Amino acid sequence: MSISKQEFSRRRKALMAMMEPNSIAILPSASEQSRSRDIEYPFRQDNDFYYLTGFDEPDAVLVLLPEREHGEYVLFCREKDKEKEIWDGYRAGPEGACIDFGADDAFPIDDIDEILPGLIEGRERVYYAMGKDPDFDRHLMEWVNRIRAKVRAGAIPPGEFLDLDHFLHDMRLYKSAEEIRLMETAADISARAHQKAMETCAPGRYEYELEAEIKYACALEGGRHAAYNSIVGGGANACILHYVENNQKLKNGDLVLIDAGCEYEFYASDITRTFPVNGKFSREQKAIYNLVLKAQEAAIEKVVPGNHWNEPHDASVRVIVEGLIELGLLKGTPETLIEKDAYKAFYMHRIGHWLGMDVHDVGDYKVGDEWRVLEPGMVMTVEPGIYIATDNNTVESKWRGIGVRIEDDVVITKEGCRVLTDGAPKTVDEIEAVMAG
Repeated sequence: MSISKQEFSRRRKALMAMMEPNSIAILPSASEQSRSRDIEYPFRQDNDFYYLTGFDEPDAVLVLLPEREHGEYVLFCREKDKEKEIWDGYRAGPEGACIDFGADDAFPIDDIDEILPGLIEGRERVYYAMGKDPDFDRHLMEWVNRIRAKVRAGAIPPGEFLDLDHFLHDMRLYKSAEEIRLMETAADISARAHQKAMETCAPGRYEYELEAEIKYACALEGGRHAAYNSIVGGGANACILHYVENNQKLKNGDLVLIDAGCEYEFYASDITRTFPVNGKFSREQKAIYNLVLKAQEAAIEKVVPGNHWNEPHDASVRVIVEGLIELGLLKGTPETLIEKDAYKAFYMHRIGHWLGMDVHDVGDYKVGDEWRVLEPGMVMTVEPGIYIATDNNTVESKWRGIGVRIEDDVVITKEGCRVLTDGAPKTVDEIEAVMAG
């Protein structure tokens, strides 16, 4: 299952429909990155480039030319090379770029210096993400300056550069049915992997062992790559928001927080579950856990079309503040504590982020000075948490070192929303039953 050729074509046409007349869009692919000496990191295509092409090779450049007589979609890519393909794998080549990826025209990347300036010349505007790739920025300006140098001979250089990301990232914010199906698959794979971690957890195991369980379970189902660096924090490590060392032994009586998700066909999942190392929540752990779960449920209720981005966060803050007062961890009225941000000693991050091809996906959170209104097709995470540091002397010692976060992936629908990751056990009873089994 992957994105169809028809969908890639629809995306290109939608982008070109937003472009001003007599313009050109230029987008380079990702490049291979050196890891050490002659070893490269595994290649990962640039998401914007893949979103428009489906082309998963380095050293390529996409060019869109609305209303060009000889074809609107031009791709520069590596030539076929039998010897290099023996060493490094298949190349589509210019012919494959046309046959397999729908390009109207395709040229060898080595010929870009001769061909691309001619495609730019005469176009009034260039759509390009300046600053994203400094090396390509320099090449693009060299091509434009080459045209400018020929003005007296009648050459017409572009007079305006427009930010391609502004248009492209707004498109990516709204997920199609095909995209949501891929995200559902990623979510299902990751949810089963989290359950596997619960089933195999025991005091004395190391954090990295649970990380390995999740990676293995995901890989078996096609989610071979993690969408981000996995967080497996036992005990006080759960209070470190971006803890990634994952090298400590899990202790009896502690909680362990796992924030991990796979990527499937370029689409990310993002799940956090927190559970007791020994399979049984203590009274204090259960109280904090149920409070975070209640806050998440209140936030998800606000993930509906017409509400603005911040409403789920506000709902989670209210529940957490009221709950911390009830437990004696905060003192005062909810209104005063919220106004003074007193809760941030325990809940210091926001409710979530956009999710898609990037785990922290593209798309503005504000339009002008107003929070963005939620609309069908958007996908976001909902992830409240409470973290009580070991050195927090404002609370009784029995609470210290408890860190809980619960995170799910939620797609906004016409009727409300749907949780994509509900396959991962989440209530206290569900978690304890899985771990007992």
